Amino acid sequence: MSTAVAVDEESGLVALRSVLEPLGPVVVAFSGGADSAFLAFAATDVLGASRVLCATAVSPSLGPDELHDCRALAAEWGLRLVEVPTTEMDDPDYVRNGPDRCAHCKSALLDALTPLADAESATVVLGVNTDDLGDHRPGQQVAAARGARFPLVEAGLSKRDVRALSRRLGLRTWDKPAAACLASRVPHGTPVTLSVLTTVASAESALRALGFRQLRVRHYGELARIELDDEDLPAAVVRRGEIVAAVRGAGYRYVTLDLEGFRSGNLNPRADERAARQRGDR
Repeated sequence: MSTAVAVDEESGLVALRSVLEPLGPVVVAFSGGADSAFLAFAATDVLGASRVLCATAVSPSLGPDELHDCRALAAEWGLRLVEVPTTEMDDPDYVRNGPDRCAHCKSALLDALTPLADAESATVVLGVNTDDLGDHRPGQQVAAARGARFPLVEAGLSKRDVRALSRRLGLRTWDKPAAACLASRVPHGTPVTLSVLTTVASAESALRALGFRQLRVRHYGELARIELDDEDLPAAVVRRGEIVAAVRGAGYRYVTLDLEGFRSGNLNPRADERAARQRGDR
């Protein structure tokens, strides 16, 4: 989470409104996470439901639990929701799972959302916050190049701001654990397949059923490396029998617990690796 000083809540909402109002109709890429949920709610509040279409991209990389929550949030908040299939799994470059995988995924997303935006005379908007700009997110460049906008960034909102504003507005997503696409659990160079994504989704769902909230199951063939919040590590050791049974039930043979705990994006290339790749050193 960002260590920057959060913006004043009232000024943050005013800033976001000033970004959204001139945009007119928008299509929100709605994954159900804290950022996209806040953006969907705020846009609907500012522009009205008839001018905001919340589009959930449905593919094997979206966990079943997340799709269910998208539907639940739309019903709770009166969002205009549409589910659209995306075809990143048909792209060999995506399946190959190189460091630019997210770029191919985002391209497939824009392929699906652009016709919706054209039909609505709308702009595609994504729930990118200012903290995301410093991470390895090649998909952001693809989205921006294709005309998508990032209203949270334009309003100067960080992840911490989004959570604080969500809490102020009474949104239950204010403390929702971060949830990246399931492909982010697969190390670069390991092909992304339906079988792999299904296994990861099943293992993570089983761990949530045990009461763990913030987690990742990193996929290494027959081995699962589990990341949990630091405060959950002692309980995980005590309950290791339940955890092993749950994860093996999903299809893994070996179950390991990462003692460094949960780290969002920890399979992304490090900054020094990215710089070396840009220089052609590797």
